[in-house]
Amino acid sequence: MTDDSLHSSVRATAREWAGLVLLALPMMALATDLTVLFFALPTISADLEPSATQSLWITHVYGFLIAGFLVTAGRVADRVGPRRVLLLGSAAFAGLSVVAAFSTSAEMLIAARAALGIAGASLMPSLFALLRTMFQEETQRRTAIAIMFSTFTIGGAVGPLLGGVLLESFPWGSVFLINVPPIVLLLLGGLKLLPERTERNRSRIDMLSVALSVAGMLAIIFGFQELAALQETGDGVAWPYLLSIGLGAGVMTLFVLRQRRLAEPLFDLALLRSRGVAVALGVLLMMGVSVTGMFYLFTQHLQWVGGLSPLHGAFWTLPYIGLNIVGAMLAPRAAQRFSAGAVTLFGLLIAAGGACGLALTTGLGSSVAAMAVGIAVVGMGQGAAGALIVDLIISSAPEEKTGSAASAQEIGGELGSALGIAAGGVVALLAYQVGMADVDVPGAPRSVVETARHSVHEGVSAAQHLTVGGGQLLEQVRDAFSLGQVVYAGLGAAVLMTSAILLLVSRRARRGSVTEAAAPSDSR
Repeated sequence: MTDDSLHSSVRATAREWAGLVLLALPMMALATDLTVLFFALPTISADLEPSATQSLWITHVYGFLIAGFLVTAGRVADRVGPRRVLLLGSAAFAGLSVVAAFSTSAEMLIAARAALGIAGASLMPSLFALLRTMFQEETQRRTAIAIMFSTFTIGGAVGPLLGGVLLESFPWGSVFLINVPPIVLLLLGGLKLLPERTERNRSRIDMLSVALSVAGMLAIIFGFQELAALQETGDGVAWPYLLSIGLGAGVMTLFVLRQRRLAEPLFDLALLRSRGVAVALGVLLMMGVSVTGMFYLFTQHLQWVGGLSPLHGAFWTLPYIGLNIVGAMLAPRAAQRFSAGAVTLFGLLIAAGGACGLALTTGLGSSVAAMAVGIAVVGMGQGAAGALIVDLIISSAPEEKTGSAASAQEIGGELGSALGIAAGGVVALLAYQVGMADVDVPGAPRSVVETARHSVHEGVSAAQHLTVGGGQLLEQVRDAFSLGQVVYAGLGAAVLMTSAILLLVSRRARRGSVTEAAAPSDSR
């Protein structure tokens, strides 16, 4: 009998639910900090005058360091206790937010954002590990995880809007200072409302494994994100970033080999030997690749094809965000009535259906509203499946290793998102170039048309500078970019269907194993 089954009748009280409100505060701050600079960067650039490379690092270094330190943070939480790591990491996060807000140079801001990423990495596994301790009854735990899942979605969504609103009246540093009050509330109430887990994994931490995990994850995430930026701008070459991904994969292979040899590994690979956990991580990765790539291309479509401003375009993402939250919040109750596996499977199928709808509406040149409905259905399916997958991964681990399990699911999500954005960019660029191959605009210089074939960025710029045939070229550029969204939405639907089949096969295999184990032996 597992620990969860022993405690299945222990229901959370008002204290645990109040503690959940506290845990939502750092989750919101983490998500907001990922996107709040979208509108603030021009103002920061005018003040600090960063180079183009420094601007990219200001935006991305935070996410790089979160991904790089997740494995280590999960292991530290298992060793010293998730509440202690959460409160110390939160205090560091608040202090570093103040440093970032009052940075006087681009280098200082990059360093502060990097340190914020390390502090942020310490919070993620601890948050989910505490949920396992606080909510022992299955449906309540799933509901709590769905709330945290939705909080992260809301935080990432309101980040750009909040940044835009603050910059209307306050200096750019305000986008960092908004994280301080909620973190202070967490620190004031955390000792009273958040329980410390008694179970510990007290084996020593192997520092070489730390170095390998950080270096490998940083190289992989860096490569994927820079590839995505490259495809968007069409400026530069891809091979350094492909090399970074390859080197990162090699380093992570060394990391895995070392974990297999160590008596006290940084990450216990036994957590992945469960077929259910391994399949859940695979589905999480595939869902990230498909859904994140589709959502990324949808936001680009709103601007390049729809001609909307970033702020106006952001409002068309609200249906996706709203239905994503609805899906996550409905999933625990639905799982109680049916089963978690069935609801997860149904969520994946809903997301696949939404992807097909997105491909169809884009291909027919439908309105932005119709495409928003398609991506919103994708979001609903992802919300329902994602919340239950996270619960499966975290609840399947021994309680003293919950931090490591939480870090594994966070890494799966980070890798899926990074790969989805990069893959979406690559597919969109290839489809764009195919769509522009036979373009001919009477009266337009051939050199201009050739330039327009390189990328949508150059295509729009070329069309806007043409005095003859500019409107025709712009129309063809938009059609070619739309082709990329159609292709990737179709691929996304296929990936989601594949993940649903993988989940279904895994469920049947587990049922077969249980039936075989329960069958009476033949005594003859």
